[in-house]
Amino acid sequence: MNASAASAPSVASSDRRAAMLLALAGFAMLTVGDGIVKSMAGQWPGSAVSALRYVFGAVGLAIGIAITQGRSGFTCPRPLLQFGRGAAVAVATLGFFLGVQAMPIADTTAIQFTSPMLTALLSALILRERPTRAAMVATATAFAGVLIVLRPNLIALGPAALLPVGAAFGMAFLMIFNRMAAGSAPALQMQFLIACFATPILLAAAALGELSGMPALHIAWPDWTVVLRCAAVAFTGTTSHLLIYLATMRASAATIAPMVYVQIIVALIIGATIFGDFPDPVTLGGVGLIVCAGLWLFHSQREPVVEGTPD
Repeated sequence: MNASAASAPSVASSDRRAAMLLALAGFAMLTVGDGIVKSMAGQWPGSAVSALRYVFGAVGLAIGIAITQGRSGFTCPRPLLQFGRGAAVAVATLGFFLGVQAMPIADTTAIQFTSPMLTALLSALILRERPTRAAMVATATAFAGVLIVLRPNLIALGPAALLPVGAAFGMAFLMIFNRMAAGSAPALQMQFLIACFATPILLAAAALGELSGMPALHIAWPDWTVVLRCAAVAFTGTTSHLLIYLATMRASAATIAPMVYVQIIVALIIGATIFGDFPDPVTLGGVGLIVCAGLWLFHSQREPVVEGTPD
């Protein structure tokens, strides 16, 4: 066995470890941004926060495109599909930001974890991909977990408790549209296109909320700390996606996918230590069902590893 062949497994293992650490940091930072959104509950509505977050994001991504790609980066291949991606992420962001301001952050995050199962089902309807038995069982298990998590909130919050469910559907449609749009443009440009279409939709949603007359959606002139926190959410979101993208360059998506569940751990810690949201044992059981369903679905779809033979 030569030295280069002997060192190959250790290099691959090092890349996987680096990818997992990058993904852990990225997913954890996403939840930190969610905590910042929750800190603005009662100060500014989630509809306005989501709109301003994407305004900041669109501007930042436009600067990045101008630096890295120049004028060629400001094209829009397959515009109808790009609109679908933007609309899907707008629904997901609006539902999640409104939900996290009305519910414990861990509950909202746990319900968001149903999006992979919803994606598996929607793939069958839209992409004509036949769902596996594992996907159907995982979906049923995850929704059982959602019902357990929502148990106290449906009575206390009414329809507001269903906001993260809508966010999960938005993320599921985003995954479907991303798959359909794959290869249309470089990754940074694809993120920019999402922001371009999502921003006006979120601005319109914020305006409609203001016109509705609902006190919870009233948009007052924000304190400078609110604007700063919206910018921080845009920064954490963009940085998170960059870290996760870098992780996928070093290892397969299957390797880094389970790292997403660090979000529920971070959400539980933030909710308990900062907002005083201590989940009861039944809620923790529902969270556990959702996490187990996702991990089982990941494991069932993982390709078998072929063991190499020594030289």
